[in-house]
Amino acid sequence: MPTEILMPALSPTMEEGALAKWLVKEGDTVSSGDLLAEIETDKATMEFEAVDEGVIGKILVAEGTEGVKVNSPIAVLLEEGESAEDIGDAGGDSKPAPTPDPKPRADEGGADGGEAPEGRGETTSAPAAPKSADGERIFASPLARRIAADKGLNLAQIKGSGPRGRIVKADVEKAKPGDKPAEAAPAEAAPAAAAPAKGPSADAVAAMYEGREYEEIKLDGMRKTIAARLTEAKQSIPHFYLRRDIRLDALLKFRGELNSQLEGRGVKLSVNDFIIKACALALQSVPAANAVWAGDRVLQLKPSDVAVAVAIEGGLFTPVLKDAEMKSLSTLSAEMKDLATRARDRKLAPQEYQGGSFAVSNLGMFGIDNFDAVINPPHGAILAVGAGVKKPVVGKDGELTVATVMSVTLSVDHRVIDGALGAELLQHIVDNLENPMVMLA
Repeated sequence: MPTEILMPALSPTMEEGALAKWLVKEGDTVSSGDLLAEIETDKATMEFEAVDEGVIGKILVAEGTEGVKVNSPIAVLLEEGESAEDIGDAGGDSKPAPTPDPKPRADEGGADGGEAPEGRGETTSAPAAPKSADGERIFASPLARRIAADKGLNLAQIKGSGPRGRIVKADVEKAKPGDKPAEAAPAEAAPAAAAPAKGPSADAVAAMYEGREYEEIKLDGMRKTIAARLTEAKQSIPHFYLRRDIRLDALLKFRGELNSQLEGRGVKLSVNDFIIKACALALQSVPAANAVWAGDRVLQLKPSDVAVAVAIEGGLFTPVLKDAEMKSLSTLSAEMKDLATRARDRKLAPQEYQGGSFAVSNLGMFGIDNFDAVINPPHGAILAVGAGVKKPVVGKDGELTVATVMSVTLSVDHRVIDGALGAELLQHIVDNLENPMVMLA
């Protein structure tokens, strides 16, 4: 029976993507691991591979098509002995294939994936598709059927982990004769969520500006995702805000001395590098705040994985500096420059901008004195950083003096971090930045 190739999910939050380019055409023979197409998400362009061997019988979605839903059929793969005549209308009678594994472009550093057949040159055909006791067809990949036959396994007793329950290679390799599929645990009834508030429709807004000259700008995938995620964040996360002023004079002097010494190595530390390090160390000092919201529980992380907002044309990325507490300032600086450059070129792999427990958003370089940032779920907090500005301040002995002061706001998810804990975390960030030499201890 022909197999549907489904639109893959290239990230946990992806719901749709654009089929940028087909790398195969109808009639092409493909093997496991062969590249099939390029998929554009809101973040990057990814290549994905074939999982099964066969012939491309029909392409259902033309290249250049946008808004293709995840798990919707995009092509039909014919198995040995099948022809195009076996394909139902638009592939509707085909069985689902395992979703091909996404593969970053070569310059994104992703690892190859896929369910490779054992022995590429084998011509042994897969056993016929089996049926359950009630006569229903059991969906399994040809490779899985061959392995099951070799091991004497009953596919009816194996629970598939592929799309729509399809049995794949990994399922039969870990199965033993006589195994029974695990019973699914009953889902707990979730409380009904309040329907999100909706604004006026597009037509209603356009009607307000009838007769006025304007340009309609189509939303790309990134802008749609930003809109959806930030709306979700503001509606579902109970934000509260903690504000502090930080004196930067000691840090600026220390940074200047370090940069003079590092000039020969081509290293130039930014204030943002110190901020990242200060936050990473503060998360280690207050481990209960190094946490994320996971629906019905809180996950408390051991390493300090700090995300940093990077503005790009049409949106932003938040690449993650992993194990930031363990890295030197020069290492953090070099890694941040590399991530920011590749973010602007949209060359980041998903694992480079997903995860983390905490984020930094710095608008000080744009002259912004202070602002409140929206938490990037599932993070527990985000630090909004303003510009360093010379201000009159009262010294320790009561004298009036001038200091460079930077205003910061810590946005906190109250489900994860309570007020006193957030205040403790922010105090450690302030202490690290006002006494920068302690960050090298």
